[in-house]
Amino acid sequence: MANVKNTEVLYREYNEVAPIGLIAMRGTEELAARINNYLIRWADRNGRPHQDFLIENECPRFSSGDAKGLIKSTVRGKDLFILIDVGNYSCSYKFFDKENHMSPDDHYADLKRIIQAASGKPHRINVIMPLLYGGRQHRRSYRESLDCAFMLQELRDMGVENVITVDAHDPRVCNAIPLMGFDNVIPSYQVLKSMFGAFSDLIIDKDHFMVISPDEGALARNMFYASVLEVEMGMFYKRRDYATIVNGRNPIVAHEYLGTDVKGKTVFVADDIISSGESMLDIAKELKKREAKRFFAYATYGIFTNGLAAFDKAYEEGMIDAVFSTNLTYRTPELLKRPWYKEVDVSKYIAYFIACINHDTSISNVIDPHEKIKALLREHRGL
Repeated sequence: MANVKNTEVLYREYNEVAPIGLIAMRGTEELAARINNYLIRWADRNGRPHQDFLIENECPRFSSGDAKGLIKSTVRGKDLFILIDVGNYSCSYKFFDKENHMSPDDHYADLKRIIQAASGKPHRINVIMPLLYGGRQHRRSYRESLDCAFMLQELRDMGVENVITVDAHDPRVCNAIPLMGFDNVIPSYQVLKSMFGAFSDLIIDKDHFMVISPDEGALARNMFYASVLEVEMGMFYKRRDYATIVNGRNPIVAHEYLGTDVKGKTVFVADDIISSGESMLDIAKELKKREAKRFFAYATYGIFTNGLAAFDKAYEEGMIDAVFSTNLTYRTPELLKRPWYKEVDVSKYIAYFIACINHDTSISNVIDPHEKIKALLREHRGL
């Protein structure tokens, strides 16, 4: 019933900017349907019945590969939210009789087509891009492009007023658009709720549980978990071979651990993305060598570019106990069947952000993640 109370505050005390319109770009239909259901439910409960916020759209292609954006109903006067998953490679299209899987570039191009198709008619355009386009190319060295920053500036110039992302690889990229709205959503409560639900026997205290940062870049997010859980924290740093360059990077020679003893403890490692997964598995191996009891990994985006075999083997050998990841990007059917994979549903949290932005108020006026985590901990501990 807490959700009813929260949304009652929102709908009673704040006025909506304009009627909500939700566009699901190709590959986001499942997530958009969940978000849409929450928005409908809250509107109905608060005396503003609405059948559907989704607006049908598509980006059909000619056989030559050219495409166009098409919005199939009016968006005039809408507070328009466009949901996109630039990482969904399961989407495909015909190109000279060949089946091409969509790259992030293809998805981003389609987003621009849909914004163009709106033709300045919406009251406001907001883009929900959980996995930021070009997010891993967030800084420039020598003669390199700066894709993410340029993308944000391009969206700003096209009339987008707000960008909502989730656990950005480097949130400082928002410095490229200082006069545009940029929200970096961190689903910490949803992660912990999923973990406690999957492993009810977890003991969360300094003697039994520890948070480990996989590298210096992930320190902030892991410090947060260690702080709210009131446990100790360690970290790894990547020792690199600076005399060698492989694929534009200095290769990692070893992961060196800094921190207190992990023996007999459950360890939790959080990062924004698991790509190949090699680093995460190396860290699991090092922590198990130090006799960690259980190993839990969390990555907002588990994309597993090298497949699942290495994680299957690590699970069978007792190296890892679970990998948590969100439903914000494409997950293969094979991944969803793995016993070590645990999904974190973030659809309600995204719906809260849409509702709050639509009512021009801070989400902290409706839902306080810190208080929810405290309540979750008390419930888990049976207090």
